[in-house]
Amino acid sequence: MYRTATALTRILAPVMAAVLFTALPANAAVSSAVGKALNQAASAARSGNNGAAINAIKSAEAAASTAEEKTKTAQMAGYVYTRAGRYSDAANALASTGASPRQIAPLYYQAGQYDRAISEARKAGGEDMQILIAQAQTRMGRPGEAVKAYQALIRANGAKPLYLENLAGAQYKTGDKKGYLATTTQLIKVDSSPARWNTLLTAFRQNQMRPEAKLALYHLMGATGTLSKAEDYQEFAKLALVANQAGIAASALAKSGGGNSDAMSQKLGQAAAGMNAKAASEAPKLAAAPATAVRGGNAYLGLGQYPQAIAAFDKAIAANGNDSDQAKVYKGIAALRAGNVPLGKASFAAVSDKNGMKDIANLWGLYASSRGAIKA
Repeated sequence: MYRTATALTRILAPVMAAVLFTALPANAAVSSAVGKALNQAASAARSGNNGAAINAIKSAEAAASTAEEKTKTAQMAGYVYTRAGRYSDAANALASTGASPRQIAPLYYQAGQYDRAISEARKAGGEDMQILIAQAQTRMGRPGEAVKAYQALIRANGAKPLYLENLAGAQYKTGDKKGYLATTTQLIKVDSSPARWNTLLTAFRQNQMRPEAKLALYHLMGATGTLSKAEDYQEFAKLALVANQAGIAASALAKSGGGNSDAMSQKLGQAAAGMNAKAASEAPKLAAAPATAVRGGNAYLGLGQYPQAIAAFDKAIAANGNDSDQAKVYKGIAALRAGNVPLGKASFAAVSDKNGMKDIANLWGLYASSRGAIKA
């Protein structure tokens, strides 16, 4: 869900490099047969000929008779197997030489032997090994243990964005929505850049959600500058048209970068233009009745008439029907577009857990707290 894998690779790269470096045997008194095989193994491994390197290791193993020869052969085996991507064999070879847990843990992790990786990492200690433990727990489908691991990292090393990001992901997987929101809020306060929002919203959009919630998500992606693909703008436009936000659909298509060069864009553009032409006359009629007030508010939202949109949404909210939570979310969006941040925050906070709009309302509340009004 989040970027831990990439970050883990970056953080553990020096550890893996140390494995390769220390596995190369130093000059030692070994027989000519063992020495020749080890030199062949090193040369073949450096040139990427893994098959020849492994064959040379087997020759060295067969020829080794003294304790020193066996140790140097095992060290070279660790090097060769690591270069070949046979991480379990590398770990086992180095373990036989008494290599440190810090060398062995990342090899077991790379091999997918997460329990053994965790065991060795705990012996080693340190921030990088704590990260390995946390990610290994995630890979094993133990988000609750991953939560504990990231919380320990934060206590020991501070609330770094990387830790908060992955803690939030683990909390979401455990169903701890309250903890997820608290961590996400802390994360955005630490870093509210478009890149951070993009990570958050890209992960969030993987969840199943009702169309009205997904449309609100696209509104939020637009507000945070995280919409970039033409197909995303098209999807935004489709959802906006269904919701009667014709002006929003037209604006999304105009920003898509694809123009009207394809059939779908042309079709959506025509639909948006036709609906938008009628919006000014139809919005008051729709807003007058509680049953259609949400569509009226959406029409006003598309027209950029935010006070009228808020009034229409208020009528739907007062009716307390199935679409009242939807109305609260879009009232909040209209309020932020109008520059009324306190009203927006209050509207998002009032959304209930009943109709599938609470999670996106929480994210909008986070936006209102960290960024305030929506800038055109």
